[in-house]
Amino acid sequence: MSRGRIALSKPILNLKGLNLYLVGMMGCGKTTIGQLLAQKLRYRFFDTDAAIVQSTGYEISQIFAEAGEPTFRQIETQVLSELSAYTRLVVATGGGIVLERMNWSYLHQGLVVWLDVPLETLLQRLQWDTTRPLLQDPDPQQKLKHLLEHRQPLYAQADLRIKVQPGATSAQVAEQLLTAIVQVIRSRPTVPECDINPQFH
Repeated sequence: MSRGRIALSKPILNLKGLNLYLVGMMGCGKTTIGQLLAQKLRYRFFDTDAAIVQSTGYEISQIFAEAGEPTFRQIETQVLSELSAYTRLVVATGGGIVLERMNWSYLHQGLVVWLDVPLETLLQRLQWDTTRPLLQDPDPQQKLKHLLEHRQPLYAQADLRIKVQPGATSAQVAEQLLTAIVQVIRSRPTVPECDINPQFH
């Protein structure tokens, strides 16, 4: 029996080194879907909220409570700016990252994808979640609705909008996203690759 060559798996899609930034409301699945995408693309995965916790040593809820949202947004922008200096990343961003105009200068260096999840689905996913500072409100349902209405026009600035159907699994959404970006990526230029890992201290 002859010994065959081992076939190495190739990335499912060539993004030409572009970073992939996932935007959308809290609870839309950015982290889970982002991890799946990173595996398929053979990219590294980062979550901006996790990077903030790593760099500051404080949980997001602590930063909101002790320093306030404006301070959190400043840290968030700093983390995003550091990540944007690298390539071949899938980045799950915080739900409010679209609020700061400067952040869009970093986001648009890559491919921005809006995971658009219906309000009813978000409410179902977040009803028992006590870790979200912006939902610590007497009427979290109304607060979430208000946040979504305010942010929708900003999310719409993304390169792609992926409408997530109720009941869709993370794997199905990841496949839907990969299929959708094929056309977009063909018109994007190749960027130089950097293999140094981003570090947060």
